[in-house]
Amino acid sequence: MINLNKLEDKGWKVGKVSDFLELSPEQAILLEIKLALSRSLQERKQALVTQNEHTESIHSSQLPIAKVENEEESVSIELLISAILATGASPQDIAQVIASVG
Repeated sequence: MINLNKLEDKGWKVGKVSDFLELSPEQAILLEIKLALSRSLQERKQALVTQNEHTESIHSSQLPIAKVENEEESVSIELLISAILATGASPQDIAQVIASVG
């Protein structure tokens, strides 16, 4: 585990990612929602056998699914939600993931 006090003592600035990226509170929350949805998808996709099967189940191309799996920033919330729904999640499941942010 990293000792933050030692880093600060050596001149490093320690803070939040949202401060470093100069995100507004709204942008920070949106980022946290996307991260929570991505984590949920990662947990749910364990039941899926291959990327091709997953791609067919949400009627999308492999490139967007690869972006989701590689946690690329450009992935839309719509694609994340579609992918999560394709794993059998309900809208209530997705609402719980979003509600857990904060």
